[in-house]
Amino acid sequence: MATLLIHNAHTIATQDDARTELRHASILIRNNTITFIGPAADLPPDALHADEVIDASHHLVTPGLVNTHHHMYQSLTRAIPSVQNAELFGWLRGLYPIWAGLSPDMVQVSTQVAMAELLLSGCTTSSDHLYIYPNGVRLDDSIGAAQQIGMRFTATRGSMSVGQSQGGLPPDRVVENEDFILKDTQRVIEAHHDASFGSMTQVAVAPCSPFSVSRDLMRLSAELARAHGVRLHTHLAENDHDLAYSREKFGCTPTQYAQDLGWLGPDVWHAHCVKLDDEGISLFAASKTGVAHCPCSNMRLASGIAPIRRMLDAGVPVGLGVDGSASNDAAHMVNEARQALLLARVGRAMLPPEERRLPSGERKTFFGCDLGPAEMTARDVLHMATRGGAQVLGRKDIGHLSVGMCADLVLFDLNTLSFAGGAVHDAVGALLLCGSPQTDTTIVNGKVVVRKGSLTTLELGPLLERHNRMALQLATP
Repeated sequence: MATLLIHNAHTIATQDDARTELRHASILIRNNTITFIGPAADLPPDALHADEVIDASHHLVTPGLVNTHHHMYQSLTRAIPSVQNAELFGWLRGLYPIWAGLSPDMVQVSTQVAMAELLLSGCTTSSDHLYIYPNGVRLDDSIGAAQQIGMRFTATRGSMSVGQSQGGLPPDRVVENEDFILKDTQRVIEAHHDASFGSMTQVAVAPCSPFSVSRDLMRLSAELARAHGVRLHTHLAENDHDLAYSREKFGCTPTQYAQDLGWLGPDVWHAHCVKLDDEGISLFAASKTGVAHCPCSNMRLASGIAPIRRMLDAGVPVGLGVDGSASNDAAHMVNEARQALLLARVGRAMLPPEERRLPSGERKTFFGCDLGPAEMTARDVLHMATRGGAQVLGRKDIGHLSVGMCADLVLFDLNTLSFAGGAVHDAVGALLLCGSPQTDTTIVNGKVVVRKGSLTTLELGPLLERHNRMALQLATP
């Protein structure tokens, strides 16, 4: 039985129910499970003779971060000049024709590049929303890439079926037949979904959006997912155009549309939800429907500021998502959490004074200026990036550090420039408030996949060279 000891950590932010933070503490891992966490002085006698001992005396240890929304193939189309200044619909129209040239090799390589960036920024579990399947591309290409690099993965079988000729947004040449979509989705679930504790691969059902699939496909996808016990995912209420499309085409709000088609519930999570109204928040909270909050993408595409504090206060499950690599244009999970913190604070400042309330309902002011607490704290967003993400993906075996949980954790070196002058005061606060660092060590399922800031599962240099050649090939007319 393989053993790994994370010894005498400076700080461990467990994200357990009490959000316990430990100083000078250790974690013992046997195979893929945490068997001890607590003061280093209380370690079992044989722990110091573990197969590997990592000195964490200058490190902050957190649970592995959880990414709840991504489009990994988009790492091939970062910073395309023609769409750098576009909002969502124009951005999509500019990129659909480029993505039509994707090949299976491109999907595999781009998935590994995206996952490398995630792993190096402290993310151990990621979902991915692959909804375009030209030239023989299959979801299996992404799943194989994840297995090779060593990331815990929720692969979502996305789809588009309503092209421009039927009033949808995507060109007809990138949509699929709905019968085929449903059959292939069932095939992928049966071939790859593992519902067991500690599973490395799960599958979810994910029609792309209300403006690219039919009502029938949304309804039948929900029925298929529930018949197989898998989760449901799509984009919802992302910006004003999305809202207007729903009202014009369906005569209702996006949330009402989702409710009508069976797309609310504890087995569903929606990406963005920037324009979720009070009724929507109430319905999401009552049904425990999850939200993937993507602050960088929402800013990049000028979509707006999602009402995340109101969602959390109402009881909506919320996790973080980096979104597509061409709409962020990065996949750095610590930076995503930092942006969630900053965006929530600036969003609060934009509210009229009467809406800036303390939880008790009071307001404290000085010469008319609000003196209430911050909208979001560093610890709030770390919780969202770990425990919240695990809840959104329906995982009870990851997201916090305690005995019996899967050994997914990351170590950040506090003796680095990013933490200088911050970690000496508050290591956890410094992680989110100072410069967003790379991880020193990333452990997934008990295996070290990043050591001293370098991937252990593949050579990054040759992968990037191949990826960049493909990116030029894809974008060249």
